Amino acid sequence: MAKITFNNEACKGCGLCVLACPKKLLQISSVSNKNGYFVAEITDMAACVGCASCAMMCPDCVITVER
Repeated sequence: MAKITFNNEACKGCGLCVLACPKKLLQISSVSNKNGYFVAEITDMAACVGCASCAMMCPDCVITVER
């Protein structure tokens, strides 16, 4: 099982990772960071295959994928 972590304080909530996920497991959260951005989150960690499409798409490199 893959594990995805987000650096929430650096996330700007652009949503590019949400669009890149082939399994549609990411969404923009209703929780904002200290800068007021609504950050990305994973909805079902167990369903993640660890393809790292989200991490490759992130312009701010806030996503870490561990397999």
